[in-house]
Amino acid sequence: MNDMETKIEALITLHEAPGIGWKTIRKVYEYGRECGQWNHFARLAPEAWISSAGLKPEQAKAIAHAFATVEPAARQREALSRGISRITYFDDEYPDLLKQIPQPPWVLYAIGRVELLKRHAIAIVGTRGPTSYGRKTASMLGEKLSQRGVTVTSGLARGIDAMAHEGALQGRGSTIAVLGTPVDRVYPLENRSLYHRVAEQGLILSEVPPGTPFHPGLFPLRNRIIAGLTLGTVVVEAAERSGSLITADQALEASRDVFAVPGPISSPKSAGTNGLIRQGAKLVASCDDILEEYEGVFDFRGPSRPGDAPQAAETDGFLTEEEAFIYRLLQEEARTMDELHALSSFPFGLLHSILINLTIKRKIEQHSGSIYSVM
Repeated sequence: MNDMETKIEALITLHEAPGIGWKTIRKVYEYGRECGQWNHFARLAPEAWISSAGLKPEQAKAIAHAFATVEPAARQREALSRGISRITYFDDEYPDLLKQIPQPPWVLYAIGRVELLKRHAIAIVGTRGPTSYGRKTASMLGEKLSQRGVTVTSGLARGIDAMAHEGALQGRGSTIAVLGTPVDRVYPLENRSLYHRVAEQGLILSEVPPGTPFHPGLFPLRNRIIAGLTLGTVVVEAAERSGSLITADQALEASRDVFAVPGPISSPKSAGTNGLIRQGAKLVASCDDILEEYEGVFDFRGPSRPGDAPQAAETDGFLTEEEAFIYRLLQEEARTMDELHALSSFPFGLLHSILINLTIKRKIEQHSGSIYSVM
């Protein structure tokens, strides 16, 4: 393995070691950054971890045991056999927005369309026991945002979360479901059908390692990921002490926008959302109330779903999200069409259209052998 592969596998080993939390991994990360010798971690005895990284004895023993017993190749084969991708803090696929939160996950596990992590996203959250008004509103906002190319993020819980995912699956932007369980465990079971649809058309995401036992304490932790992945969080219906308000607080902590759908003053399920509006959250009555906050900053005409016909290209040099993604890949180095296909997972027809558009806009040029580079 090269140095980066060694760092990535070491980080996964730390993340999956029993009893090792975020702050302990931070200590090891800082030690690794200082010494630059991630490849010798497997040889360190517990005493060395205590003296070098300042770990407690029980932490040092757990980490030493993990490095002594792990088989990275076998671990990778197991993940691939179950359709699970692992994205670490060191990987290019790791979302830039998520790195900005106070405690970004060290490792993410994913099933589905990993490219959605680089798309503009809005979170929709709310109560698990919504009214008919709340269900219709969450579904409508999810669908309208997705139709504009926005990826809708939520937690796959019953109620508002489920309705937001359902609506988002109807549009181009699709949806990301962030779980408080491993990505290969469906919870709640009543959302099994929805889970499989999101896995096929969108993205299932979690920081919980596969095989981790169910624990309710993991669900509040996933809220920071929902907030961290997105430009803003929309709360549809929430009581005064709803867990959705935690997600809103974490969005504010990450300097993201908070939106709230107003409800009847007589409804306990709208007490939390109405309170957010009194505290300064933007009132949402339509999809446009959300998107106007980003007008002129982001293009919300939206990416196409795999297999969809590409939208008409503009000739004024403005890049759609998909064009910008391919352009960034070519800024790193010249690449063949096959390499771009492997890196982007775009269908060849869509990729070919994007390359034509970028050429028309004089952003890239084609060379013999179907090699493309920036101009």
